[in-house]
Amino acid sequence: MEKQTATQLFESLSSGIRLDIYRLLVKRGLEGMVSGHIASALDLPPNNTSFHLKAMTQAGLLSVEQEGRFQRYRANIPLMLDLIAYLTEECCAGHPEQCVSLRGASPCSSSALPPLSSTPPKN
Repeated sequence: MEKQTATQLFESLSSGIRLDIYRLLVKRGLEGMVSGHIASALDLPPNNTSFHLKAMTQAGLLSVEQEGRFQRYRANIPLMLDLIAYLTEECCAGHPEQCVSLRGASPCSSSALPPLSSTPPKN
């Protein structure tokens, strides 16, 4: 991942509403949700929700699929995992095996964290 892409993703998530939307869609997994249900679940006006969904889709954080009159949104979880890997790829000066104790202190599932390897980071 390039720095510009990471910056764009963080900018897209810098709104509390967008962060709530993304977390809700992550929770829903591959099923996703239609925009009206997202608005209802978060007690948001539909037009406000549509604005945020469009911005997040343009950033690549969400995918959208037309279902009749509705649009179903899903979190782009592989992209978010790439972002996490980008942030941590040079952990402990490129020796992530030295960070095992730090990983153990994280509430994040180890399956969601980048693998511990001694391969050099990508440029």
